[in-house]
Formats: sequence, structure tokens, C-alpha cells
Amino acid sequence: MGLAYNVYLNSSRIYGCKNCKTHLSNHDDIISRVSFPLSDSEPQLPKSRRPLVTLSSPNLSQNFRGQHGKAYLFNSVVNITSSEAVERNMTTGRHVVRDINCRQCNEVVGWKYDKAYESSEKYKEGKYILEAELLCTVY
Repeated sequence: MGLAYNVYLNSSRIYGCKNCKTHLSNHDDIISRVSFPLSDSEPQLPKSRRPLVTLSSPNLSQNFRGQHGKAYLFNSVVNITSSEAVERNMTTGRHVVRDINCRQCNEVVGWKYDKAYESSEKYKEGKYILEAELLCTVY
């Protein structure tokens, strides 16, 4: 299998895993940020595992929330491993997502959108959600 080496980002503002400080993404890769309250509209998942997304407007400056509060939508993320893809009902519709973990310490840091069924949500496909509470600023 070989050794897995961490990627070290070079940017003025780098976000890392709060637990071990491993680089995850940089500020320039953020697509949008969060500020809306969570919804309790997902009865099939335990409340602690609900990755909820709440929209504030129809444009690209939409707001995201995860189970720990504020979250960010990123174009790219490094130094992660992914779980198996699962379908989840979220506040913006049905999505195929997979949890993403820090490669260094294995803490869950967010999720990746594999597929969106709603045409208005297709822009999320291939993008990542990182939860603010699980991040730190490395530089």
C-alpha cells in the first residue's frame, strides 16, 4: 500500500484539524459560510449524526450548518479519508454524502457531497463541508 504523506498547504490562512493541527484546506477554497439555526427535520438519523444544511438565499452566498454549528463549503480538502457513501435527507433535499476524517488522527471533520438529486443543489457535488467547531487556524 505504501506510505501516506501529509500535504502541507502554503497560504496566508490555513484551516486544520482542531485535534492534531493537520492541514485540511485554505481560506481561498471557501465557497460559503454559515449563520442559520439547525432544523430537526431528519428523524431517521440520531440528532448527533445529522449533517444539516440550511440555505439563506438563492445565490452562492448560502449558509451551511453541521451537527456542531457553523460550517463552510470548500472546493478542495487535503489530508482526509472518506467513509462509504450514504443517502441522507437534508434540509435542502436528498443527497449522497460521505463523512470525511482527518487522515492523521481519524477525527470526523465534515462530509463530502457525492450527488445531489435537486437540480438547484448540483453545484455541491464534489464539494466538502468542514465544521467550524472541528477546525483551527494553523497559519
